[in-house]
Formats: sequence, C-alpha cells, structure tokens
Amino acid sequence: MPVESETGRLQADIVELLPALRAFSHRFHTNSSDAEDLVQETVIKALSNLDKFQPGTQLKSWLFTIMRNAFCSRFATSKREAPGREECVADLRVSEPSQNWTMLVRDVEHICRDMPSYYRTVLERIVIDGQTYEDVASELGCAVGTVKSRLNRARSHLHARFGSLDE
Repeated sequence: MPVESETGRLQADIVELLPALRAFSHRFHTNSSDAEDLVQETVIKALSNLDKFQPGTQLKSWLFTIMRNAFCSRFATSKREAPGREECVADLRVSEPSQNWTMLVRDVEHICRDMPSYYRTVLERIVIDGQTYEDVASELGCAVGTVKSRLNRARSHLHARFGSLDE
C-alpha cells in the first residue's frame, strides 16, 4: 500500500475517533473549552507525528496516550507558572507614582526651611541622623529637657503645616 494512502487512511481514522477523544478529554477537564483544547492539541500532535505510528497497533490507544501526555505536560507547566502565587507579577496591577514621594520631600524641605533653626537642628539630629537626646543635648550645650521640648515643637510645626497642605 502506498504511503500517501496509508496516511490518508490514518487521518480518516483519527477523524472517526474524535467523539472518543472528546469523551476521554472530559476525564481531564470539566470545562468544555479546556477539554476541546486538549482534543485539538492531541490531534495536532498526532497528525504531525503520523510517521511514528506503528501499523498493527491500536490507533485509539496511541491517541489516548498522546492526550494523557499532553495533559500531564500542561499540568506540570501550570504548577510552575501558577498565577495565584503571591510573587506573581499579574498581581502588581498598579505601582504607586514616584512623583508623590518627590513632592512630599519637597514639601518637608520647605516646611523645615521655614521653621526656626534651633527646632530644625534638633529635628535633623534626632529624627534624621538617629542621635540620642543626650548626645544632641551635649552637642548643643543644653539640657535634655530642652532638646525634647524643641523636638516636640518641631513636630508640632510640621504637623500644623502638613495639616494645611491637606486642605
């Protein structure tokens, strides 16, 4: 029998087995569209590998094996690429605009520039530089209570000015 007629016969046999393939695909997927995709993938793989089919064996079993392997490959891939994981990029729909931080820093700089230097110095040393009250008091030559009072007034000044920015 010529190779072309053998190929044509196998293609016709595959078409006849489509209902069986559809029924078998529902064992893997409950969703009809996923099941149909699996059938289509199976048929494409079978048609592209007809030369590997061994005459005398069961075509239906060969097709079912292709379908099972296609499902297992897709399943393994989906476990590696699970979109529901926390680190999935798809969850990062919106990123905060960076200009908000730039504007906030500018506002803080302007407000600090307007506050008295003795408040600003204490605020910078304690809040920004992370120094202790005692170190700042020693550096400025004043009491720890004075440093705490100046820091409180600097914070109040910031709070009052930021409150007016919200309006």
